[in-house]
Amino acid sequence: MRPVWKWVIGVIATIIVILVSVIWYYSRNWKPIVETKLKEIVQNSTNGLYSLHYNDLDLNIGLGNATLYNAELIPDSAIYQQLIRTKEAPNNRFHIKLSKLKIRRFNLMDVLSNKKLNIKSISFEDPSIHLMSEYHEFNDTVRTEPKKTLYESVKEVFTSINVREIDIDNVKFKYTKYEEGNMSNFDFEKVKIKVHDVLIDETSLRDTSRLYYTKMVDVEIPNFEYDLPDGFYRAKFKGLKINTRDQNLLMTGVDFRPKMSKANFYKHKKQNVTMAELKFDTLRVERLNFQALIDYQQTIAWKVQLKNGSVDLHADKRYPKYPIIKIGQSPHQKLLKLKKLLRLDTVVVDNVSLVYHEMSGKYFREGSISFNGVNGLITNVTNDITALKKDKFMRADLRAKIMNSGNIHAKFGFDMLSKTGYHTYSGTVGSMKATAFNRILTPLLNVEIASGNIKKVAFNMEGTDHKNWGDFRFDYDDLKISLLNKKKDENGEQSSKKVVSFLINELLINDSNPDKKGVYTVAKVNYTRVPEHTFFKTLWQSLLDGIKQCAGISEEREARLMGAADTGKKVVEKGKDIVEGAKEVGKKTGNFIKGLFKKKDKSEEDSEQ
Repeated sequence: MRPVWKWVIGVIATIIVILVSVIWYYSRNWKPIVETKLKEIVQNSTNGLYSLHYNDLDLNIGLGNATLYNAELIPDSAIYQQLIRTKEAPNNRFHIKLSKLKIRRFNLMDVLSNKKLNIKSISFEDPSIHLMSEYHEFNDTVRTEPKKTLYESVKEVFTSINVREIDIDNVKFKYTKYEEGNMSNFDFEKVKIKVHDVLIDETSLRDTSRLYYTKMVDVEIPNFEYDLPDGFYRAKFKGLKINTRDQNLLMTGVDFRPKMSKANFYKHKKQNVTMAELKFDTLRVERLNFQALIDYQQTIAWKVQLKNGSVDLHADKRYPKYPIIKIGQSPHQKLLKLKKLLRLDTVVVDNVSLVYHEMSGKYFREGSISFNGVNGLITNVTNDITALKKDKFMRADLRAKIMNSGNIHAKFGFDMLSKTGYHTYSGTVGSMKATAFNRILTPLLNVEIASGNIKKVAFNMEGTDHKNWGDFRFDYDDLKISLLNKKKDENGEQSSKKVVSFLINELLINDSNPDKKGVYTVAKVNYTRVPEHTFFKTLWQSLLDGIKQCAGISEEREARLMGAADTGKKVVEKGKDIVEGAKEVGKKTGNFIKGLFKKKDKSEEDSEQ
């Protein structure tokens, strides 16, 4: 039996030696063939745009492994310019460097017999990727000849290429954008990219479940910061996750604000422009069309969610504001003018606070008005004319607490196709103390609400570029205001002009609506827009007009009120005589005060009109 076993062992050993020898031979002799074919495929499949360089190729056919050392995929700028002239250039180019490219478990027999290349995994070591983006309009137009696909470029060598997994870890990623002669850059560090199931064959490009031949691309980017080209603002986030299979994008710790303090911002700007600070715990985009985003910089998604955040807007009236005509610059009109397509079915606002701060140029104090915990939906956010022809209105339905006190519910409708900027807005404000508004009134107007109960506010308005009109209802009682002295007293408190305030409350302002006689005032707003005012300032001025009408303050009385506030000393001196009961005031000071503040009856107002 021993000779038989020796014979068997000898045969097996011989086969192994022959197999190893064949593998060694083919590994050595196939290496130049593989190298030549590899570079040829890269050259042909990219119309000569890219070339592949590396120091060495380690090829083990027996194990189905290959390793490229110090590999580099380099775009040719001269070829790119030629492709631009022939209108064949892609919007994006890549320059990729890596220390090792490991290809594991490919089957040589499939390549030889079926021209099919199946690879289990590809991994990148120490990768550096530079993406250069340059938009070209010709990529949006319909081509008379179809663009050559990647499959058509490789089909002479392979009928199909399949890679199950690609891992790119710890990537240094640089993004450069070229636009209208300008260049901007930003960098990512420690990026993780995983690609699942890459398939290049005759049918894969038409597979709607794939993005550029892939079933899934998963990207994670930590701790990103970017200084905007304007030199004033910085954008950053704690984390970004992208999954093309689920069509989701998730950003956490989003922060957008000036790089400098508010004082330095305005010192450098030297004018009263809006300074913005935005912060969100979560920004989520669902069912995002990544192909449209990558190819054409178009943002098409089903839902965007802004969660747990704040928007702070600042103005400083100590600096000049250069008058600019704002007609045609409303938010929905700006949206329609965007160069790139935007189509969002729904924007979900979840617990976001909006605060407007303004520094007075007269009293050098900052006032603010806040909308706390805003929740709601904005729908049909798009500049897609085709979609707008089916439904031309962008809508917003939002709820919040104004001054963190009263509940406000507002609805907006924007006619996106209107040439005059037509829009509607309606809403209600629930019960609250009027004194909550002292946060903005006292610093900016030197006026304080001493008391007041707001029972309900309701408005139903329409507007265009030039007019705002509609009904305004304001139910309140016990409204009292105080005009304040500019300077603080010895105790550091700001005292009120008691006599003037008393006269205004008694003679100028209706302390309730309905009034003591049960007469209820409904304001009929018909406000003409000041061309230099923004959309939101015009909206506020229209609502303020309604408040004034309900409170019984005509334009003439308001002018007299402001005059009284500016010349309060003289008025106080004459008003003291009234309070002290001097009888002579009826003929002298009394007539002056009454002429300044008296409420006209209906017949007097009609005669003036």
